[in-house]
Amino acid sequence: MAGGEITVESASPRSPEAEIGIKVEDLWEVLEPQLTPTEKLNSCFQDLPVSSFPTPLSQVIEIPSDASLAETVEILSKHKILSAPVRDVDAPDDASWMDRYIGIVEFAGVSMWLLNQLHVSANGNAGSTLARMNSFTYKKQASGVAENGHTSVTSQNNDDGSTSVTGSFFENLTSSEFYKNTKVKDISGSFRWAPFLALQTSDSFLTMLLLLSKYRVKSLPVVDFDDGKLVNIITQSSVVHMLGECAGLVWFENWGTKTLDELGLPNTKPFYLLKVKEDEPVLKAFLLMRQKGIGGLPVIDASGKYAVGNISIRDIQYLLTAPEIYKDYRTITVSDFLTAVRKYLTKQEADSPLLHGVVTCKRGDTMKEVILKLDSKKIHRIYVIDEDGLLEGVITLRDIISKLVHEPSNYFGDFFDGVLPLPEDSRV
Repeated sequence: MAGGEITVESASPRSPEAEIGIKVEDLWEVLEPQLTPTEKLNSCFQDLPVSSFPTPLSQVIEIPSDASLAETVEILSKHKILSAPVRDVDAPDDASWMDRYIGIVEFAGVSMWLLNQLHVSANGNAGSTLARMNSFTYKKQASGVAENGHTSVTSQNNDDGSTSVTGSFFENLTSSEFYKNTKVKDISGSFRWAPFLALQTSDSFLTMLLLLSKYRVKSLPVVDFDDGKLVNIITQSSVVHMLGECAGLVWFENWGTKTLDELGLPNTKPFYLLKVKEDEPVLKAFLLMRQKGIGGLPVIDASGKYAVGNISIRDIQYLLTAPEIYKDYRTITVSDFLTAVRKYLTKQEADSPLLHGVVTCKRGDTMKEVILKLDSKKIHRIYVIDEDGLLEGVITLRDIISKLVHEPSNYFGDFFDGVLPLPEDSRV
């Protein structure tokens, strides 16, 4: 390679994501040499509008606010997406963008809301929505047909306060009137329900990257105010994919060849890393994610030291989209759940991160290596292990994006007023 020139590793013709990298490269080369690499990246992304981010080939999917939970799950599953904006069907034609949408619903959010109803009902809260449904009756530690002739399911409280159910529970749930009649608007504001925080096409990449990292926003709608259309939804996954396509460019190599240790990753110390064992109830795993506000957990062996798998909040979708695969289980452990889903996905010839084993890295690996692993496996987290294979931490998509840019003082001003709470460490 003459003159130390670095060439783009992406195949020709370049992908739309690689073209973004070229634009960043052009901006990088003309910046003042006295700027630090971090200052250069901030400046490059500040000058790049989000309108240049690749748009989906098909129309952006929306969900009407009067859609049932069953219809919402069907829409998300059909289009193979994890979330979608919810349009307020009662909003007037001249409503503002903030009033036209009531938020963004996630697949995991629907599932977790239903599980929370189960958890509350099983712990004796008579006011629970689910407990009051005539067509779907709870009977603790019993199964069969209830006195009123409706389906009953086993619900058992564990010593740790979590709830376990029989494998037939989710098949009964997805055929219930409760599931078919509850509207998506009825669960607004629940776990993993995001406000409709939209970017304009003229907003910068820097704004987008900060929102997806420091401010923990998982997906960002992009609105073309001139045409009055929702034109894109940018996710953490799509940003990390873009970074992977930029491998080989000078600016990327300058940042991406740093090791995780050099960048201060992982953030979580081994002692504080939350885990779940293979033989524990799968509902315990999902409820722990809800309680702690995290997106996934390492599945560990009996010793509690070695990761043997991963369970993600997005995996909860299979409790609703394929409920029949658990019906032969007396109870559903984490191991049962992962085994059943893998068999189902293999039979469907579907490509899914669940079909891969646990994906790991080490502190001495470079950011570039980690990005390429995450992107190729289509996963949202990677576990850090030491030389003996012991768990040391976890790195998420948000962690990666947060190391790419930093927030200038007073950058957002009143951007968030009335939209969402700020993190405790915010300087805004």
